[in-house]
Amino acid sequence: MWSRWSDIDRMFNAMNLLQTRMDSLFGDYGITRPIPAAWIAAESMPKTNLYDLGDIFEVVAEMPGFAKENLNIKVQGNYLEISGTYEKDAPEGYAVHRVERGAASFNRSFTLPSDVDSEKVEATLKNGLLVLTLPKAEAAKPKQITVK
Repeated sequence: MWSRWSDIDRMFNAMNLLQTRMDSLFGDYGITRPIPAAWIAAESMPKTNLYDLGDIFEVVAEMPGFAKENLNIKVQGNYLEISGTYEKDAPEGYAVHRVERGAASFNRSFTLPSDVDSEKVEATLKNGLLVLTLPKAEAAKPKQITVK
């Protein structure tokens, strides 16, 4: 049992402080906001991973539904650009009832950590994955120097 009003007042002040701090953490909970344009643009870009395997870089990009004829890949120095288009038409004789995947295009560019030998670049598209093998240029490869 409390013996003084100051104890009760102190308890309510502590509860008020806790509520204020919780409101600052979760104040936006339940509020709907428009999706930023950058997020929408990111959804239309293929998800890409870049791996450094020593003498080569490997780029793996998700390309579901893309034909290899509709992809363009450019490499110059340490600059990589991947672009493509996706056109979805209903087969002849079909009636369209719903379209969620319409025509789309993208253009992604990357600055690689070092220069690439553009003459030896290989690209394969299989099961919706584009795999680029980018051998490093001789000047970019580390060389062991022996001390005499």
